Amino acid sequence: MVHTRLDGVQFSRMVYLGASFLSENVKVVDGLNVFPVPDGDTGTNMNLTLTSGVEELSRKESASISEAASALAKGLLMGARGNSGVILSQLFRGFSKTVNGKEEINARQFADALKAGVDSAYQAVMKPVEGTILTVAREAADMAVRTARTSDDVVHVMEKTYEQAQDTLLRTPDMLPVLKEVGVVDSGGQGLLYIYEGFLRALRGETATEVKQASSQPKDQMQLDKLVQEHHNAQVHLKTEDIHYGYCTEFMVWLSHSTEPNKKPFSEALFRAQLDKMGDSLLVVSDDDVVKVHIHAEHPGNVMQYAQQFGSLHRIKIENMREQHANILKAEESKEQDAVDESQQLGALPYGLIAVAAGKGIADIFRSMGVHVVVEGGQTMNPSTEDFVNAIAGCNAEHIFILPNNSNIIMAAQQASELAEVPVTVIPSKSIPQGMAALVAFNAGAEPKVNAEAMSRAIAHVKTGMVTHAVRDTRMGDVEIKEGDYIGIAEKEIVTSGADLMESARTLLLSMIDEEAEIVTIFLGADATQDQAAELETVVSDAFPDVEVEILEGGQPLYPFIYSVE
Repeated sequence: MVHTRLDGVQFSRMVYLGASFLSENVKVVDGLNVFPVPDGDTGTNMNLTLTSGVEELSRKESASISEAASALAKGLLMGARGNSGVILSQLFRGFSKTVNGKEEINARQFADALKAGVDSAYQAVMKPVEGTILTVAREAADMAVRTARTSDDVVHVMEKTYEQAQDTLLRTPDMLPVLKEVGVVDSGGQGLLYIYEGFLRALRGETATEVKQASSQPKDQMQLDKLVQEHHNAQVHLKTEDIHYGYCTEFMVWLSHSTEPNKKPFSEALFRAQLDKMGDSLLVVSDDDVVKVHIHAEHPGNVMQYAQQFGSLHRIKIENMREQHANILKAEESKEQDAVDESQQLGALPYGLIAVAAGKGIADIFRSMGVHVVVEGGQTMNPSTEDFVNAIAGCNAEHIFILPNNSNIIMAAQQASELAEVPVTVIPSKSIPQGMAALVAFNAGAEPKVNAEAMSRAIAHVKTGMVTHAVRDTRMGDVEIKEGDYIGIAEKEIVTSGADLMESARTLLLSMIDEEAEIVTIFLGADATQDQAAELETVVSDAFPDVEVEILEGGQPLYPFIYSVE
């Protein structure tokens, strides 16, 4: 199949299939992360980012590649999570700018757009590191440009682009020593390769069904109905006043039975993500031919209109679950607007402080230190660019400081700062202790530049340690790690690993304290106990009697202990 031109319809199919292929392989990409910790991983971040882009694209589909690429870029930009998500958004932001105003493009213009995306991504990264997704994207785009000089076939250009991405990905361990040490290729590069594979398959005329992993087993109709029935039975225990969505809606989508033209490729993950916004009690189960949907929705017509894009609808059943319609969503939106109006009447604050945190205790501590908006996120889920944009809007301040408190969140915060209508300074805090040290240095009476310098200096004077569990076997330096081990991390270095939680916790803590240390703060995670805290306090007191120890309830998930040493 030869394509000498690429329009918005074909480009959208490429994106849908690329997203579907990435979604099918999220766990594979997550498994390539160098650190074996249960963080919001690369595959998860890229998938959530691309899902946001696909949702925006599906709302604004167009035959014009300019409009289609613009919609995708907007969705990616606002949904970008983690460094990999931000880089992905920049790749297609540059692509979009290059095809702006064009109804369709040829092979050379396609290659140039890929190259422009790479340039945009490199500009967004303060210190680009080779052997990452950036390298894979750059060398692949360079190959696209070279191929397009002698071929006017978009399919051939994409074939060579994909092949080069494969070759470069295999060489990433030679460029980045830590990858070779752990024995993996770059996770972000692998994620991009899955997207590009989807692009290529779409250009060849393949569909989402044809790229499903062979391991996915079809379910017969009785299994589908049984799953739905079991799920629905659990809902009868809800009280009427707890029902937010008034219509129990069930139907089937026949994917391959539809005789209607121009149906979209189906991705269960993307389909579920879109429906999840329309109601609750959602269940989506599918095989190659049939999708069974159960949802409690306020507007079932919208649900079915969306589903009809993928096939024909059958066995529709809608039941009214309450006699009187109480529009809870609108009531909540009204309350939020009243709060915003009241805040605006009070006038803008000189400064607004935003911090990222996971765990009620840590969030409460940040608020007690003067933080105006706490964005939920951190080690288990990276907030998106849009999350920060919304937080900035909610501050109502003349100048805003953001504390990301995680190295994988800094780029999303910086991207949001560029979209803000007020000045925003991102303090590059990489941990909860660094964020708190920065807040201590903050002076509401100082100029923004003075505060930025003081807060940045403060984060350099605190050492951070974390205890968590390993999600896979690996080796980091001299430390042998087994899945399920408790690992102790000082800054970004794994210093201990073992089957006993408290042994790892003690070893890490003592390794971080020296004669210059004055204060040790221990943040207890959601599963940590006061007895464990007392044991750690005794360990410090016995070894370093002059060091003050403070125990705080952090409530953070997955990390039983976070240490701050100052």
